Amino acid sequence: MDEKGPLDGITVVDLTRILAGPYCTMVLADLGARVIKVEEPVKGDDARHIGPFIKGKSAYFMSLNRDKESIALDLKNTEDKAVFEKLLGRADVLVENFRPSTMEKLGYGWERLHADYPRLIFASASGFGQTGPYKDRAAYDMVVQAMGGIMSLTGHPDTPPTRVGTSVGDITAGLFTTIAINAALFQRHSTGIGAKIDVAMLDCQIAILENAIARHVASGETPQPLGARHPSITPFDAFHAADGYLVIAAGNDRLFEALGLALGRADLVTNDLFTSNDLRTTHAPALKDEIEMTLGEKKVSHWLELFTAKGIPCGPINTINEALADPQIQARNMVVESKDTAAGTVRMAGNPIKIEGMPDPTRRNPAPDLDQDGKKIKNEL
Repeated sequence: MDEKGPLDGITVVDLTRILAGPYCTMVLADLGARVIKVEEPVKGDDARHIGPFIKGKSAYFMSLNRDKESIALDLKNTEDKAVFEKLLGRADVLVENFRPSTMEKLGYGWERLHADYPRLIFASASGFGQTGPYKDRAAYDMVVQAMGGIMSLTGHPDTPPTRVGTSVGDITAGLFTTIAINAALFQRHSTGIGAKIDVAMLDCQIAILENAIARHVASGETPQPLGARHPSITPFDAFHAADGYLVIAAGNDRLFEALGLALGRADLVTNDLFTSNDLRTTHAPALKDEIEMTLGEKKVSHWLELFTAKGIPCGPINTINEALADPQIQARNMVVESKDTAAGTVRMAGNPIKIEGMPDPTRRNPAPDLDQDGKKIKNEL
């Protein structure tokens, strides 16, 4: 394997902005691809103007665009279009997340691109996809979280609708687009022909509903929010101990027995209400009351140490600062740094894909300033 990463030698022309597309191209860059970010002159990616800011620079933008190059091009300008087309002639992948038909209006629809650059892989990530009655609608993360059903499952019973705490609408679309691009690159290796990829944020929300769809199909009922509890595995929840919460995930009868014994509550294991997972799920509130009655006698740290020693899946409910400081996260290089000329040293999430022989540096190249690499790229062309 090439020590620079499995996508070393692949060039990605990146027309994306905000989150879904830039997340996709960041993963491609992490895997070794060269990513050339084509931005609108003067303004650039909208994310450059979204906070929080560090010394006037967007930490949000910096966290999504590390290890990329930037060139500013106006795709309505004849000279800039000529530069863009030379880029396409050298590119393996073009990624965009405009509304459908935008690329056609710019003169770069799939039919033209495929005719002029038959090996080019053209990936589009949009709110609702390139087809269907909603294709021309605008979408942001919260819109697809709401329409895709995930907000109806999130939160506690009888509370207002709750958005998932991270932008899973954008991020899942970015990840599915990355998967599709890698599959298309593999296919091109044998066919020599590029492909058109169409990923919709709303589709991706449906794709990750897993248990909720299974429950609806099996029972005909409409799943509702359950707080932290798993809908069909028990005990699998957040529980209160003497000084706070912890999570316990006893996913089978063996683990439940181990939990009961660790709690000193063998009676729970033999209780007729709790002798199978189905029964435990049916009587989940009663079981939670029993478990919390015992957990309340000691602190979270005591129970975590005991359960971990017994092989019972459990964990603390970390705040973000606690998660970033966790020794496992540190050992896995999941907090990396980049040195920005204006903002200084900026910490951000690392690459979760670990491949033997692929570098996983602790320091990454910073997100580029607007048009930072424009002159260099034009000279190359």
